Amino acid sequence: MRVVAEETTRHWWSYAVRGVAAVLFGILAIVWPLMTLFTLVVLFGAFAVISGVITLVGTARGDHPGESRPWAIASGVLGIAAGVIAWLWPGITTFALLMLIAAYAVLIGGAEIVAAFRRRRSGETEWMYVVYGALAVLFGILMFLWPASGALALTWLIGIFAIVYGAALLMLAYRIRDVRQKGAAGTAPHAV
Repeated sequence: MRVVAEETTRHWWSYAVRGVAAVLFGILAIVWPLMTLFTLVVLFGAFAVISGVITLVGTARGDHPGESRPWAIASGVLGIAAGVIAWLWPGITTFALLMLIAAYAVLIGGAEIVAAFRRRRSGETEWMYVVYGALAVLFGILMFLWPASGALALTWLIGIFAIVYGAALLMLAYRIRDVRQKGAAGTAPHAV
């Protein structure tokens, strides 16, 4: 059976909250595709700040093993910074918003992949960390490669990515919670 650090399994909910926030952001972007750029900036800022704060709170509470802690802190700070930049620059152009979201995705995804490999050194072998980090990097690269897509296509692309990314976070949260429950059940006395 895979060995998963106790610190990580205790805070499975932080991944679930981030996943729900991403899915909600994605649904709003798809259901409301003609929203104004200002609304998209505000929603992205909210998602990035919520994700960053939850990552930092989880890190402060011991959610990440020692070797991956600096990468988790970097991920949280980058999320908050991207959200604050979006809020402080509400008149951002579509191209600038696209570049901000692409940079956010590549940096956060890269930090998550590095943290996943650091976790592996401490005994964890959960592949879902790498999957959701790779999804973020892939999305960011696609955004950098096709920056001239129309505003509607951009909104849908962002929405689809947010839903897929959020679903990956929710699956990760479920797997971590499942491992935690199985670990607790394995140590409890069995009724006859």
